[in-house]
Amino acid sequence: MNGGRNRLAELLQRAGLGIVGDRRTEEVLPPRAAWRPVIAFEAEPTVTVRIDRPDLVAELNTQWHRLAVNEGILGEDGEFLIDVAGSWTGCAPRRWTRVRLTDRWDLAGVLGERPGQPEFLTLSTDGNTLLAATTEEYEVWLVTVDRIKERQEAAAQRTAQESPEEWAAAWSSLLRGPRPRGRLRELWADGLALNPSAPDDVCAALLGLSHFVMGRRLPAAVVETAMAHPEWKVRQLLAEAQPNITAEQWARLILGEPDPRRRWILTVIAADRSAELTETTREQLAADSSARVRAESVHLAGLPPRILTVLAADPDPAVRATACPRAWPHLGTQARRHLLDDPHGRVRTEALLQHHQHHPMHQSAFDAEDVIQDRAAKTCRLERDLAENLARHGTAAQRRALAANPHVDPDLVALLAQDPDENIRSVVAERPDLTENQRAGIHIDFDPDVHHYPLSWVTALHDDTDAMRCLAASSHPLVRRSVARAKHLPPDVIERLARDEDRVVQLFLAESCDDAPPHMLLTVWQWWTGSLSTPDRPRGHPNFPRCGLLRYTEDPNPRMRQLALDDPESTPELVERFSRDSDPEVRLRAATDPRLTTASAVRMLDDPHEHIRHAAARHPHLPARVLIQLLRDTDSAQTAARHPTLPVAVMRQMMQCFGPSAAAGCGQEDVLAA
Repeated sequence: MNGGRNRLAELLQRAGLGIVGDRRTEEVLPPRAAWRPVIAFEAEPTVTVRIDRPDLVAELNTQWHRLAVNEGILGEDGEFLIDVAGSWTGCAPRRWTRVRLTDRWDLAGVLGERPGQPEFLTLSTDGNTLLAATTEEYEVWLVTVDRIKERQEAAAQRTAQESPEEWAAAWSSLLRGPRPRGRLRELWADGLALNPSAPDDVCAALLGLSHFVMGRRLPAAVVETAMAHPEWKVRQLLAEAQPNITAEQWARLILGEPDPRRRWILTVIAADRSAELTETTREQLAADSSARVRAESVHLAGLPPRILTVLAADPDPAVRATACPRAWPHLGTQARRHLLDDPHGRVRTEALLQHHQHHPMHQSAFDAEDVIQDRAAKTCRLERDLAENLARHGTAAQRRALAANPHVDPDLVALLAQDPDENIRSVVAERPDLTENQRAGIHIDFDPDVHHYPLSWVTALHDDTDAMRCLAASSHPLVRRSVARAKHLPPDVIERLARDEDRVVQLFLAESCDDAPPHMLLTVWQWWTGSLSTPDRPRGHPNFPRCGLLRYTEDPNPRMRQLALDDPESTPELVERFSRDSDPEVRLRAATDPRLTTASAVRMLDDPHEHIRHAAARHPHLPARVLIQLLRDTDSAQTAARHPTLPVAVMRQMMQCFGPSAAAGCGQEDVLAA
């Protein structure tokens, strides 16, 4: 895309245009929509120039400049907007470029396939007047269109009106003419897969055509169809993404794969998803003919000790090594001794690391080739001399590992808390066995902008109100952030965290805690514009204020202004007003409001911002002919195909474009009967 923009910039410079500012989104009609009245059948030229004129380029430039001045294309500062026809620019979606004429400009000689055959569109910076140059068979046309905003409003009002007969006729026309191909067909498949109204037979027919179909909760019959699908990728995606697979289906899905590598992949996926498997399935996987499958079965949820014990004695060393950590607590003395004396080094290493969870490790064992020293320093009980030597003289990696070791004596923890290495002090400061006074005494440079995961030992205490009360007062921001992740907290803790100087604490409280106070939620809404794992918060939080929001109708902050539509006393008139707001965020909020009129939704399909156009395309009452136009455009086809009012019969007809096998799975209802 950047290469296309660079080529466009070079072209404009050759045409004698100076680019003004960066390629921002101009708050005017987007280029694709602006070309429509120019290339329409009923378009009429303002000026025509015959192609056979000897002074063609000079005459075109003269006429364009005259019209540009007379029609107000050139602003007082000389700036205007330009779009050059041709996909070679590589910019999708296309944007206007703000330019100014230089002393040696030549639009007609450069902005076309050859000199004198221009194809470009210029627009006033207020977006209300355009002037286009387009080459016909014998002439070059200069076309002007004025009062664009007024024309938009009128056209939207006309388009919004649709009789039942027009609705039926429009849908009947969808598949007349050439069937969609390539990218457009892919977008139809993805949109239908995401359509909440798509029936089971359409979902089943989409298997192998769109991966999005697996993200929805499929009924058992469609899951069965996917399990029997001849394409391996479909079966793999089923395991990866489908939320509705029973334990019995998991058994047939995994165990029914004859290829051991694929069985291993499905076992990995089941383990990663903590899938509920039957005990018989777990036993069969633990006894699989493939060592990779047996090794991966160690990670399955709910594996009983007797199976772990068997895996720890598996003939394959990789299986024994993998099983050792989970099996160790359930093994007898003799079985543990066998693992400690195993002929394979990896097995001995895992056994030693487990053995020294309870038996202090001495220096010679730490130095042995079989032991991974950083892991031992982090997890094992160490003899005092070894631990002290590492704390004072170990490498930075060893000291950092030791700083997280739960078995280290308090005086060595205190020593590491004063380590010259900032990373080591940071690890010490996150230990659960420190008092808050000790934690406060450790000097760390905490970067609030770096992503940190919640401390697991804090989240494990979320139900302990006394612990939460203590930890909420911690000097360490990560401790307080981890407290804020609790689903419920005492009122005094809530009040403290809601006033926390670390804004991320407030953010996490808004996202995770159902007790977050309304005033804080409103504050977070003002500054947080990113995404959360709970995407509807803070505005979707049950405690977010709903009443009294009309006071923000005139607020200069657009994030606050849009909240006025959430007030129960807001009106459809306010929705309409906000649909014309100068700020795109406010317009987006209006585009998603069900009270928005159909005419305004149609008008907003030509909004300068793509995300607003897509929101308008989801309006529940769009006319059929508008939806069909959206379905035929690669910029909007996926959004249109997932429209909830798309008739089921139309969906089934669309499936015919994917071949006989897809169409065969769908009923052949008459569109007009839908």
